[in-house]
Amino acid sequence: MNLIGAAFLFLIALLFALAGITRAGVRLIERRNPPVGEFADIDGARIHYVHIPAPAGADLPPVVFIHGASANLKDQMLPLRPLLEGRAELLFLDRPGLGWSERGSGCNETLSAQADTIAALMDRLGITGAIIVGHSFGGAITTAFAREHPEKTLGLVFLAPVSHPWPGGATAWYYKLTAVPAVGWLFSETVAYPAGMLQIGSATACVFSPNHMPGDYIGKAAIPLVLRPRAFRANARDVAQLYDYVRAASPGYREIEAPTVVISGDRDKVVYATIHSVGLGRDIPGAELVWVRNLGHKPDWTAPDLVVGAVERAAGAPVDLQAMASAVESRIAGDAQGAGRYPELKVPDAELAPG
Repeated sequence: MNLIGAAFLFLIALLFALAGITRAGVRLIERRNPPVGEFADIDGARIHYVHIPAPAGADLPPVVFIHGASANLKDQMLPLRPLLEGRAELLFLDRPGLGWSERGSGCNETLSAQADTIAALMDRLGITGAIIVGHSFGGAITTAFAREHPEKTLGLVFLAPVSHPWPGGATAWYYKLTAVPAVGWLFSETVAYPAGMLQIGSATACVFSPNHMPGDYIGKAAIPLVLRPRAFRANARDVAQLYDYVRAASPGYREIEAPTVVISGDRDKVVYATIHSVGLGRDIPGAELVWVRNLGHKPDWTAPDLVVGAVERAAGAPVDLQAMASAVESRIAGDAQGAGRYPELKVPDAELAPG
C-alpha cells in the first residue's frame, strides 16, 4: 500500500507540475502571438478577424478564407494577402475556438454552425457574397457554407480539402482522447502543451512534405496558439466529428452550383487527395480539379500564385490553371523534404470507385 500511495502522490505531483508548465507556456505563447485584427460578437462568440476593404477599381469580388485544423487566420493571410490586397475585399478569420476567436456558449459546435457564424460575420461587415477559399478541414466547412448559404457563395476554391468519408474514419488518437469529457480536459490542461511543443516541428514538416517548410513558419503563423488548452479541446471536438459530417454531407455536393476549383497534390501526407479532391471534382457540377505533382498539403504556401489563379478562375476569368500547375510542378520538382521519413497515404482501389 505504501508503494501504491507513493506512486499516486507522484502522479498527482507530476500532473500539477505539467499544469504549471502549461500555464507558463500559454502565457508565453499569447505574449508572442497577440491578436492582429478586430473582434465582433457573433451570437455570443467573440470572433477575431482581419478585414481588408476593397479599393476603388478592385478587379475581383470579395474573398473569404477558412483555415484548417490546428491553425488560425495567419496561416492563409501571410502567403495570400500580399498577392490579393488591392484587388479584392478580403476577410480572414479565426474559426470559433481557434486562434483568438471564442467558441461561444453552446454554439459553433458543428461545422454547419461555424459556417453560419462566418455568414453572420460577412453580414456584419456588409459582404453580401464572396469567393470562399477553404484549406484542409476548412474545406469541409466550405462545403457547409456553399450548401447552406448559396446566395452568399460566388465561387469556391478548395485547397487540399477534406470532404468525403475516408477508409476507417480514423483520426489521431489525441483528438479522440481530448474530445472525451473530463479525461480530455485533464489531458489538454497538463500533457498537450509540453508534448505538442516537442512534436510541433516534426508534425509541421510532415504537413509540408515533400515541399520545403519556411524556416520561420511556425512562429510567423502562430501555430502554437492551438496548444492552449481551450483551443486544443475545440480543435479536437472539430476533428472528432469530421467523419460523421462528410459521410452525411457528401451526397449533397451535387446540389452546389457555384463555380468551383479544387487544388490538390499527389504527395499529400495529411488527407487522402484521391478521395477528397477527386471526389469534389466529380461531385460538384462543373468543378475543375487542378492536380499538381510533388505537391504536399500546403498549396497556400507552396503555390500561392496558383491559388490566386484559382480565385480568378472562380470569378470567371479565363485563367489556364493547368498551365499554371505545370509551372508549379517545374518549380517544386526537386523538393524532397522528409523523404523516407513520413509515410505516404495509400487508398485501397475499392475506395476510389465513384459513388
